[in-house]
Amino acid sequence: MKYRIAALLLCLAPAAALARTDYVPSGTCDGWPRAQIGMASGFCAGLIVAPPADFEKRTILSPRVVLPLKGTSDFLVTDMDKWNSPNGKVFRIHAERGKPTVVTPVLTGLYMPHAIAYGPGGKVYVNEQGRIFRFDPMAADPKSTIETVIPNAPDTRVRFNFHPLSMFIFDTNNDMLVSVGAPSDQCLVGPPASKDGKPDGTAFCNQAEGDYKAAGIRRYKWLGDNKWSPDFTMMAQGLRNSVALVRHNSGTLLQAENSVDFPPADTPFEEFNVLKQGAHYGWPYCYDMTGTNPVWGPLHLMDCDGTGTGRAYTKPVLLLPPHGAPLSMLYYDGAMFPQLRGKLILALHGYRPAGARIAAFTVDGQGIPVATPNARYDAYAGPDGDQTVSLPYPGPASVPLLLTPGWNNVNGVHPKGSPVGLAVATDGAIWVAENNNGTILRIARDRP
Repeated sequence: MKYRIAALLLCLAPAAALARTDYVPSGTCDGWPRAQIGMASGFCAGLIVAPPADFEKRTILSPRVVLPLKGTSDFLVTDMDKWNSPNGKVFRIHAERGKPTVVTPVLTGLYMPHAIAYGPGGKVYVNEQGRIFRFDPMAADPKSTIETVIPNAPDTRVRFNFHPLSMFIFDTNNDMLVSVGAPSDQCLVGPPASKDGKPDGTAFCNQAEGDYKAAGIRRYKWLGDNKWSPDFTMMAQGLRNSVALVRHNSGTLLQAENSVDFPPADTPFEEFNVLKQGAHYGWPYCYDMTGTNPVWGPLHLMDCDGTGTGRAYTKPVLLLPPHGAPLSMLYYDGAMFPQLRGKLILALHGYRPAGARIAAFTVDGQGIPVATPNARYDAYAGPDGDQTVSLPYPGPASVPLLLTPGWNNVNGVHPKGSPVGLAVATDGAIWVAENNNGTILRIARDRP
């Protein structure tokens, strides 16, 4: 069964008739209906899939990660469906200028699928709750080709996790690195963010350092012959939510951290971390460069501020905007944008003022963003979120080129951006999956 979605039809819907904010195109972007979001000079965003804001009327309900399908101009995309839903899917998207986009279900009946990538053996690997599997998307019956490769992947149905979605990448030796989110926000007892929240009652955060070994990165050893050990060791700990992972061709493993949810919008900051075997990156004890979580501080479990009390804290290499919620990143290697070649492209998904953006960072030879003296970040402001303020970082940071500087909500024009998955097409365009809006966009050179 195939679904045809004509994004251009949205042009025919008067803004006043929209129940909630939809994307209302104006003109075209490199041949596709142009989303009226604020873009960097020379860039535009076209709508590949633009369903109505009404969740129940969508075909792709909650897209997460996009993957170019080798040997074609098509893409695969994971669709989580809903939280705690067994109806997740993998879709194939075929898009041609001037024609309706064709969306075809490839796999169905998945439990909250998220990551999708090519791996050893040339097959496509996908994670859902409880397992990582591979399959052949080009087979006549892709479902019949499914092989489970990691049977004990994180599963919120077995042990509840506040951050249930995982990411996986392959190390240079083909070991599989799998992120496991933190089961809670700060490993406290009592209501989240309450004034009486206290440590969980153990001598350390049991959620991260007990038998579950959450809030970190698992390493599954490559055994050869397209097999991995069913057992894992912890590569890194103290990471609250690590769905933004990437490996640079130099070998650097870079993680972008979703930090704890302190109520103020300007703290704490998200982080860039360089992952090292055996390192601890602070959750839930430390944050930012030297910050100590006040509810854990009295136990002196980690040396957050360099005073020498507690275990060593592996500090971030750079800070990111507070509550920006980085959810994916890649190093750009396409031909369409020479000015982006080699840069790190990062999706900031967060709904708070510093989120809803896609940023491009200049990196050094190790793939680490280059620090900018006196760095500042942009945040949406004003009663309608239609203004922007520039705010300082409290530590080292890198100022990127914001590809989407104006992606705040504008009623009757476009919703607030919620980018998750990023991918580079064969022509060098950047495809973006937006889960909250159920949208697939294509960032291209600004031309009709």
